[in-house]
Amino acid sequence: MKQTVDRTARRTQSFTESVIREMTRVAKEHDAVNLAQGFPDFPAPDLLKEAAAAAIRADVNQYAITWGAPSLRRALARKYATRYGMHVDPEREITVTCGATEAMAAVMLALIDPGDEVVILEPFYENYGPDAVLCAASPVFLTLEAPAYRLEKERLAAAITPRTKVIAINTPTNPTGRVFSREELQAVADLCIEHDLLAITDEIYEHILYQGEHIPLATLPGMADRTVTVSGLSKTFSVTGWRVGTIVAPPDLTDAIRKVHDFLTVGSPAPLQEACAVGLDELGPEYYASLAAGYAERGAMLIAALRDAGFRCAMPEGAYYILADFGELSDEDDTTFAKRLAREARVASVPGSSFFSVPERGRSLIRFAFCNKFETLAEAGARLREFARRGA
Repeated sequence: MKQTVDRTARRTQSFTESVIREMTRVAKEHDAVNLAQGFPDFPAPDLLKEAAAAAIRADVNQYAITWGAPSLRRALARKYATRYGMHVDPEREITVTCGATEAMAAVMLALIDPGDEVVILEPFYENYGPDAVLCAASPVFLTLEAPAYRLEKERLAAAITPRTKVIAINTPTNPTGRVFSREELQAVADLCIEHDLLAITDEIYEHILYQGEHIPLATLPGMADRTVTVSGLSKTFSVTGWRVGTIVAPPDLTDAIRKVHDFLTVGSPAPLQEACAVGLDELGPEYYASLAAGYAERGAMLIAALRDAGFRCAMPEGAYYILADFGELSDEDDTTFAKRLAREARVASVPGSSFFSVPERGRSLIRFAFCNKFETLAEAGARLREFARRGA
């Protein structure tokens, strides 16, 4: 008898496909309002769309420089200097990628060796663990306790071992909405310096804030040379399909990151990079204030509907997600409940277990996104209230 040979790499067998994208497919199957995947259903700014069309008409349709169009890298350098006081060299310290998701993968592949450990705070965005596994590294998960989800220095210190290479953090945070305070970030900085570690920060929601202040970790004393800052324009400009991510890192790390990025994707779409440069240069403070205010209003609207329907939840400090507890509505596990919610209420969410290394920790949680038109959220709210009225 012919022996069966496993034709897939072992590294892919320790994680699943994206649960978030799976729930988008479930939403389509049941014609549900999609509050699962975090992409806006409202238009991007006209300025961005016109700039993209103008770049295409001007024949900016071939490869850009692999690590990013000069216009965009210069615009990013101006933004970091003006907003955060970060002095970044656009030639040696900025890389443009195909979204922040590719950015995180490229950074980890460039910096992490097999056998290294990566400390990841949970609840987490679902890509971080698989990114570490693809590097043949070991993710070490530190659970932040609900409902405050505070980062405590003593617990973080206890997670560090001689094999630790990187601490990965996300602020504002998906899925909890935490915005880490200066005190919490200083704890990360202190431990990175003490143990000679690198930090990778995912700051893709940096402009979507309702409480507190976004503080790039790289701006803390001693951290500019040991921090890799990942962000992008997808959320800021409501263009998640454009796939324009960004990395800021010291030159020696940038050299390694650019090599990995080159062989992963070659480069981000050229005309869309030009459009994002225009957006960075021409959309002023009032745009960012309006962006945050609009999301705050949307979040409050969804919070009210969820509470009326029997969920326990709180307004996030940043980003556009609500991690809600459905324990008073059902004793089902999160995946069963989320799929039933999509089928019966026709509102799609994400099972909470996908944000934890131990699925049981998210058993009574589901995540909702509120990056939607007000009328979309109103319809979702009506469906949720009716679902609860019928007895969930």
